[in-house]
Amino acid sequence: MTPTMETLRLSLSEGIARIEFNRPDKANAINARMWQELREAMRWLDEKPAARVGILCAAGRHFSAGLDLDLLVDLKAGIDGPCGGRARERLRRTILDIQDTVTSIERCTKPVIAAVHAACVGGGVDIIVACDLRYCSEDAWFSVKEIDIGVVADVGTLQRLPRLIGEGMTRELAYTGRRVSGAQAQALRLVNRTYDSTDELMRGVEDLARTLASKSPLALRGTKETITYARDHSVADALHQVATWNAATMFSADLDEAVRADAGVRGLSERTYSI
Repeated sequence: MTPTMETLRLSLSEGIARIEFNRPDKANAINARMWQELREAMRWLDEKPAARVGILCAAGRHFSAGLDLDLLVDLKAGIDGPCGGRARERLRRTILDIQDTVTSIERCTKPVIAAVHAACVGGGVDIIVACDLRYCSEDAWFSVKEIDIGVVADVGTLQRLPRLIGEGMTRELAYTGRRVSGAQAQALRLVNRTYDSTDELMRGVEDLARTLASKSPLALRGTKETITYARDHSVADALHQVATWNAATMFSADLDEAVRADAGVRGLSERTYSI
């Protein structure tokens, strides 16, 4: 059964899970419930055998206007108390929990594709940089906006974005809060491709998702884990990790099925087939 959520809309068809921000009247501004439901949705995607790939998209005019500022009001009220030290400890715990809701995208063993149209601001950027792949429409624009409300971005952008576009450009965007257009985002390698319209964006992303859903689920999960692990470790450590993964999972039903299918395409017998 597909879960029903307050701020997200979930669907599953032909191996493709669609996870859609669903606060269009608020430009998909991210409130406390949306952070928590994002993690729940990633857990659902991860644990659902029929789901092989996820598309993260949004209803309404914008992908996300970023943090719902009412959340800041609630956070401040939530740390009131007689002991300042304990109040700040509660705030730190809350920030770490919100960070984990975004990290759940990386933790999900299945690929997650972000499809961005119009505004992607602040927390929206935090979310998409944790995705495996990013695509946008020509009308998309991006902003690391936290500097303009007097706070430090603390949910993942400053940690993940430099690995995508480099430290220098990350500093420029984080220091200025300026807008980056869809075309500029592609030039910066923030997104893999920019489409002319939202309709073309969704068609392109759905085609890609179908391609990924046709691949070996085990190999796809292993590839995601290996790339993420290699990002955060030395080459030597990463080589050990992938050797361990393949030693544990290489000779699987997925391999047998893939070899038979590819041998058929090449017009070879399985006995003469080699990788």
